[in-house]
Amino acid sequence: MSKPRFPIWGCVALLLSFGIAACNGANLAGRGGPVQLREPDYDQYGPFGFDRYGRTNPNRTRVALLLPLTGPGSEIGPAMLNAAQMALFDASDDSFELIPRDTGGTPHGAADAASAAIAEGAQLILGPLFGSSVPEVRAVAQSAGLNVVAFTNDRTVAGGNVLIMGFVPAGQVEQIVQYSITQGLYRFAALAPDTAYGGTVVEAMQEVTETYGVTLERIQFYDPAAADVSTTVEQIAEPGLFGTVPYDAILVAESGLQLRAISAMLPYYEVTDVQLLGTGVWDGPDLGIEPAMVGGWFAAPQPELRSDFEARYQSTFNAPPLRLATLAYDAVALAVALNRMPDGPGYDMDTLTSTSGFAGMDGVFRFGEDGVVDRALAILEVQPEGPVVRVPAATSFVLAGS
Repeated sequence: MSKPRFPIWGCVALLLSFGIAACNGANLAGRGGPVQLREPDYDQYGPFGFDRYGRTNPNRTRVALLLPLTGPGSEIGPAMLNAAQMALFDASDDSFELIPRDTGGTPHGAADAASAAIAEGAQLILGPLFGSSVPEVRAVAQSAGLNVVAFTNDRTVAGGNVLIMGFVPAGQVEQIVQYSITQGLYRFAALAPDTAYGGTVVEAMQEVTETYGVTLERIQFYDPAAADVSTTVEQIAEPGLFGTVPYDAILVAESGLQLRAISAMLPYYEVTDVQLLGTGVWDGPDLGIEPAMVGGWFAAPQPELRSDFEARYQSTFNAPPLRLATLAYDAVALAVALNRMPDGPGYDMDTLTSTSGFAGMDGVFRFGEDGVVDRALAILEVQPEGPVVRVPAATSFVLAGS
């Protein structure tokens, strides 16, 4: 297989709390334009362990990358693989080898991919993408004494030898509710699709409002496949005892066209003096074209942090990156940086769960004792030209107050 060629972008944008440099290579950015890459050959999942001169190191550290390159999720997997390769070549570390394997988007395929990578000497497993595949990968990795950093946001599969680094909605809900309270909003409502995601968001709302001593006045679920959700919106907009809705803010756990449609219905049913809230699925440039969305708040990674990554990805692959691509970049950058620990690769759970955390393309993050990622998020406001930052994300967990 011909190896892909990448421009060298300089040091990995990942800082370790224990002072290990993320990159010790020279910064070669600016020596000519980026090389135009062909698509990787997904029929031959060879290792990416070359340095920039095409040499390999027989003693290199091997790390598995499990992604759905075919089957369910194959619209996401290749973009994550592209991002992973960017991280690898940014690091310019010829002592590190990435072993990408196709999961086929299934639990059985993920287990087979993990077994194959372990047979090739993998010391850490990055992936899989889907929470449903994690239990089988966990078992395979556990039998080999390895840890797993999965890309899912399903916190129910975290723990033991598994860390999850997906965009977990519970943390987003907590941060947007916390901020709303500081703005004098104490009564909340939740409108969510009757899906696993919607249920997770509502459960988080229930826990957070109880924790902070505020109230969740109304909860309304709707069928995500329904062509018309106006009846559901009308129900949550029903006036209370004093002729107005009994809440100060409403969190809508939706995205895209459906979110814009719901937000447009709320003023129609006279829900006007209520703050609109959202989660990270609001993180996109087009919400502000709906006037009712303007002024809505949501918690998400700070957009400016990944702008350079997005520009370089676009330049390299002639396509914008999918939103989950940064997860693969940060996971590989983390693995490369931990490979430079003085006593060997820091893939043990104590190192992976450093309380000071790491800084990546989506801001600072760390893994809790429960295996769930904790992220420092920004509070963003929807505006016609795109989201604007109301409160910047903390740049360390010390600054975040924890």
